[in-house]
Amino acid sequence: MVILHALFSMKKLLDKISIDDFDYDLPDEKIALYPAGERDESKLLVHSDDKTEEDIFRNISDYLAGDTLLVFNNTRVIKARLQFMKQTGSKIEIMLLEPLNPFDYSRTFASESPVEWKCMVGNLKKWKRENISLPFEVGHRQCRLTATKNGTADEARRIIFSWEPAELSFSEVIQAAGHIPLPPYIGREDEHSDTVRYQTIYGKISGSVASPTAGLHFSDRVIKDLLNKGIKQTEITLHVGAGTFQPVRTKNIADHEMHCERYTVTRSTLKLILSNPGNVIAVGTTAVRTLESLYWLGRKVLLESYGEGEHFYTGQWEACAGGRGKEIRTADSLEALLRVMEKKGTDMIEASTALMIIPGYKFKVINGMITNFHLPRSSLLLLVSAWTGNKWKKIYDFALTHNFRFLSYGDCSLLIK
Repeated sequence: MVILHALFSMKKLLDKISIDDFDYDLPDEKIALYPAGERDESKLLVHSDDKTEEDIFRNISDYLAGDTLLVFNNTRVIKARLQFMKQTGSKIEIMLLEPLNPFDYSRTFASESPVEWKCMVGNLKKWKRENISLPFEVGHRQCRLTATKNGTADEARRIIFSWEPAELSFSEVIQAAGHIPLPPYIGREDEHSDTVRYQTIYGKISGSVASPTAGLHFSDRVIKDLLNKGIKQTEITLHVGAGTFQPVRTKNIADHEMHCERYTVTRSTLKLILSNPGNVIAVGTTAVRTLESLYWLGRKVLLESYGEGEHFYTGQWEACAGGRGKEIRTADSLEALLRVMEKKGTDMIEASTALMIIPGYKFKVINGMITNFHLPRSSLLLLVSAWTGNKWKKIYDFALTHNFRFLSYGDCSLLIK
């Protein structure tokens, strides 16, 4: 009966939210095609309570309290776009989404034998034969990458990749044969500068097909200023998927299927979050999603029993359904995850999340966010609205009328309370 009531309440909440209410006019000239000349020269919009002001990003430490804990996403973007050209002249583009075999990112990148990935394929109807090949060079050596269709995976394709010479790792192969996966709205081919500027300076763990773009503004100078002020820093890893670019195409958001992404959080990061309640600022929506998913994961551990080896997962509407149930303190939830790590003898939690954060969501972990300006009718705009309430429209109007640049290579905002 309690479950039925929670589901009924969730449906009523979702029925009240129409994606039409999260639309705005974004002129093409407001979309940044290239980053600012220097990372920290981008503009910064600061919104706190009812106050909105403009600055430049290099001054962000002026707006953060000395006891702030910044949480960064340390993922690195891979050269996920592979452009195969048939003898007929037809181009078939394969976008790597996530590894299937080996399932682990580090193992698949280190592999010197064939690997299988979940992929999006452009111009699929032109791919008639089982295999297609892509020549490339490594150190003046002629090499070849072969892609083989192997069925479907949800709405994507399963593709097996093999290559010659075999002593190359898959990481070396895509580094030489692939392209930086710039967002489709940038509308240009990747350039050499993108290999540097579409990465954060602190990215360590390869696996993303989109950059955690709020982090692109951080320079060594900004990091030094933050440290000098005593602001603490820690990292999570969430590999950003191509789904981050997908608009919400259904009028009723209850019908939208949220993309799933994998993440990793260490014991030391969890302890830092626990020891800094009320002071956690997420750098980017990917960090927001990870931190909030941790709460719901810990809550599930407390209220349910996970089987040995069962994969940790947070569902799309878990917060909507669970939010109507038993209240669990954030500290209790995160401490439950620490006990899981202790029991398993590991220093990290590995999980995946499809959590969709929508207006009405009650944030459990974060106390603010640093984020770029997002597409109309997107799940990321819904997330921003969940934090700012109806003020998102006023914030975006300010950005549009003050010549802020939008989307991945655009300017930034600091949203705090």
